[in-house]
Amino acid sequence: MEYVKQLGMQAKEASRKLGKLGIKEKNEALEKAAKALLTHADVILAANAEDVKKAKDNQMKESLVDRLTLTKERLEGMADGLRQVASLNDPIGEMVSMVKRPNGLQILEKRVPLGVVGMIYESRPNVTADAFGLCFKTGNAVILRGGSDSIKSNIAIVAALQSALVECGIPKEAVQLVEDTNRQTVVAMMKMNEYLDVLIPRGGAGLIKTVVENSTVPVIETGTGNCHIYVDESADFVMALDIIENAKTQRLGVCNACESLVIHEAVKKEFLPLLYERLAAKQVVMRADEEARAVCPMMEEATEEDFGCEYLDRLISVKTVKNIDEAISHINHYNTGHSESIITKDYHNAMKFLDEIDAAAVYVNASTRFTDGNEFGLGAEIGISTQKLHARGPMGLKALTTTKFVIFGDGQIRK
Repeated sequence: MEYVKQLGMQAKEASRKLGKLGIKEKNEALEKAAKALLTHADVILAANAEDVKKAKDNQMKESLVDRLTLTKERLEGMADGLRQVASLNDPIGEMVSMVKRPNGLQILEKRVPLGVVGMIYESRPNVTADAFGLCFKTGNAVILRGGSDSIKSNIAIVAALQSALVECGIPKEAVQLVEDTNRQTVVAMMKMNEYLDVLIPRGGAGLIKTVVENSTVPVIETGTGNCHIYVDESADFVMALDIIENAKTQRLGVCNACESLVIHEAVKKEFLPLLYERLAAKQVVMRADEEARAVCPMMEEATEEDFGCEYLDRLISVKTVKNIDEAISHINHYNTGHSESIITKDYHNAMKFLDEIDAAAVYVNASTRFTDGNEFGLGAEIGISTQKLHARGPMGLKALTTTKFVIFGDGQIRK
């Protein structure tokens, strides 16, 4: 599409100018962008209210409406996120390595921007500000393509961010929004190798699968989150109940929420009734295997699909296992490579779980809800990468850079 191509051309030109900005200029612009979000708060919240009303009219489920909704507090959190990014060390120009070869050549490897980043995401207006902040700090221009559910919110947010850039004398094309929500704009972005250096999909399994399978632009896959918590036979029940409640119910519509439970058979008779009571109080429906339902017949029967499902809802699956090996095997089969946790007092089992679980983040005695760039000390994140090349886990500033080799010589020629 010519419209998307034009955005790409403008982003490429802006990226060349962004790469020349110093740390002071970037940080001042981020501070002004944070201020602009709050200055434009009334406009942004009014636009968001229209998006939320439309979502409710279309009977969007509770967890996704929550993910879409902005409040004054959440907007302040977005502004704080930009300020936090401003306070972080700038990775651009960082020397990764420095080697002097026997022939006298000095070979340096340093961090440089990727160039132009494309983001395709769903119903999360906070991502609009986070993606801008991280890309801008690392000298990258960004083209954002949010979902139709949040289009009015995103237009208002990007207008506020661009006003701050213009005030600083920086090209507003450093951040651009695809305002056409036709699906063809997504197709166009996936084929825009000439202008996009990387494409990052962030959303549901369907969106991510489509981008990964059809994009000719390099993709960083931010996967879905079928996150597990395994309650080992030595688990502290009070700890386990608190962690599971937090991981499942603090926010339903996030990728690091717990969607699946694995319970050691030695504790099922004592633990499952306690867990059922705790989650029922939060209106969470448990879908369990036959062994668990023999203990708690009030649970619904789980299907094969339940064990691999990212519900983003008041639902959770339950699987009983004979030992930690079976637990690890089950989790590695059904997980999405995001975040997994074990609740245990057994050091050997904890270490075995950490070593053998294949995921971006693996926990011992903690909630999966901590898989987050800010919680990991990275500042805001652009997504949680569940792939293994280039970046894995919460993607902060360094994940939005690449490296360049710089070589100094004094007349060397190769023989």
